[in-house]
This record gives sequence, structure tokens and C-alpha cells, in this order.
Amino acid sequence: MKLFSFWRSLATYRVRIALNLKRLTPDEVIQVNLMKGEQRAAAYRAVNPMMAIPALVDGEPPALFESLAIIEYLDETHPNPPLLPRDPRGRARVRGLAQIVACDCHPLIVPRVREYLEHEFKLDEGARNKWCAHWHVAALAALEAHLNDKATGRYAHGDAVTLADICLASHAAGAQYYAVDTAPFPTFSRIVGELSAIDAFARAHPLKQPGAPAAL
Repeated sequence: MKLFSFWRSLATYRVRIALNLKRLTPDEVIQVNLMKGEQRAAAYRAVNPMMAIPALVDGEPPALFESLAIIEYLDETHPNPPLLPRDPRGRARVRGLAQIVACDCHPLIVPRVREYLEHEFKLDEGARNKWCAHWHVAALAALEAHLNDKATGRYAHGDAVTLADICLASHAAGAQYYAVDTAPFPTFSRIVGELSAIDAFARAHPLKQPGAPAAL
């Protein structure tokens, strides 16, 4: 198993958590430095034409791509512990919470979007950071509202870790990147606090990865 990774990538953070929960260790981790534009190199474009990470090669190519698709693949091929509830309504809720992060917010703040804002619209770093913070807060507000539900337990859905929790953890890390205060979102903050004490989450944190700075 080969994982294409970068310490700062929130999407790869999600996949690392899933791998840890499944007790899977990639044979090789290949660093693709997004800040240096290595994702645009021809060699990586052959792996993932979208020029995004993560990508996962399990056995023979081609690579698997998109964090949620990779995580569901891992869940289907290594079913313990399960990352989706058994009931259809529960699975839909967990996927919905996950997609608020991975599909509604995260795509708006990735490097290619920030670079486009800089080069096409001439937004300076402060304006770009304000853009990223805005979308983080919008997602936090939606998540908090959805988490104020009887289906929420110790974690985002009941008392077992699910795909939703993986995405909540990545959103919390992204909030750190852009100095977003999560205190006004108490249920979100409580759950993230619970998750941070789980080894599979702690080991996967961006600041624990090769090449990461000591602090943001």
C-alpha cells in the first residue's frame, strides 16, 4: 500500500486517521509538497489528473483518489472497526456530516483556490485567509446545528467513531490554520476534544507528520 501525502493536507489527514483506526500502515508514504506545487508535476499528474492529494495505491495501479472514497474503500475492505452505521438513515446522516466538511467547505480553501484568488483577483494573504475563515465558520455553524440532535452521542453519531468524526477532526485542524475560534460551537468542540484523546487521531494530526513545523 502506497500513500501520497503532505503534512498540511486536511484530506490526507482524514485518510491517515482511517488507516490508523483500521491498524493499517502504508508500505510507502510519498510526500507531495503542495506549497511547492509538486502536485502539478507530470509524474504526479499521472497518479491523479486532478493534481490533488491524497491518492492511495493498494496493490496494482491505478490509484484511488478523493478522501471520502478512499475511506469508504478502506471500510469495505477492512470492516473492523466500522466507520458507518448499519442502518440506512444513520449512514446517510454520517455521510451528510462528512460532506459538509469534505464537499461544501474544504474545496473552497484548497491551494488551487487560494492561488486563483491570489493570481486572478489579486487578493493578498490577509484577504485570502479571511475567505478561508469565512467558509470554516459557515461549516461550523451548520455542523453545530446538525449535531444538536438526539442522534449525537459521545461522538458525532452515537457512541462509536464514524466517518463524520474523521471529518470533524480535519475541520478542527483547518480552523487552527486560519485562527478560527471554535468555542462558539460547543458540541463540535466537545466532540473534537474527545477525538483528540484517541491515539489514531492524535498520531494522524498534521503537526505530527514529516516536514511539519513545530507549531502553526
